[in-house]
Amino acid sequence: MQENGVEPSAERIGLRKLVTYRDAVVTEAGRAPAQPARRASVAAVVRNPWVGTAALADLIVEQGRIGPVLAKLLSDRLVNALGGADEIEAFGKAAVVGTAGEIEHAGAFIHTPFFGNLIRESLRGESIICFADTRAEAGESLIVPLWHKTHAATRSHYQTISARVPDAPRADEIVVIAAASTGPRPHPRIGDRRTDPVVTAQTLEESRS
Repeated sequence: MQENGVEPSAERIGLRKLVTYRDAVVTEAGRAPAQPARRASVAAVVRNPWVGTAALADLIVEQGRIGPVLAKLLSDRLVNALGGADEIEAFGKAAVVGTAGEIEHAGAFIHTPFFGNLIRESLRGESIICFADTRAEAGESLIVPLWHKTHAATRSHYQTISARVPDAPRADEIVVIAAASTGPRPHPRIGDRRTDPVVTAQTLEESRS
């Protein structure tokens, strides 16, 4: 919820802005997908609480203070953007740390139960959430990978979404992203691990002989 247009948690966690992106595939290769999917990402731009700290400084206190707030902000907006948690079939997460921070600072927000567990719970998933993290200057795009929220080995839901905030991260900021899709790639047809043939170097060699 917002109060007078301002997030009530903004000052507490150093939140500068929230950015939501949505798209929907209408046609692919000249025809509509059998299961049209909508995708969305929500990015939060927050102050990096660890800028200037020692390389081996403990990160747990700020993880526990900020992570749950970010998880709720992002998951609430993601669910709203895609029509409800039950509509969501695939998910992913990502973080981009500004140039004054460590790459570990990006991972510190998303590779933690204070964030990941709560995103998974909110989106009613069971799988480990696939991820991406990097350090970059403001405006750089990051490709966020997604996979099925309950069956991670389901290849039809292996997909990506591009996330970008034009003015973030500033050197002392981190962009934290949650993303999701309501369905698979358009026209998925590369099989699945349940139906794959047995393929090893030996079986390939035998098939040639």
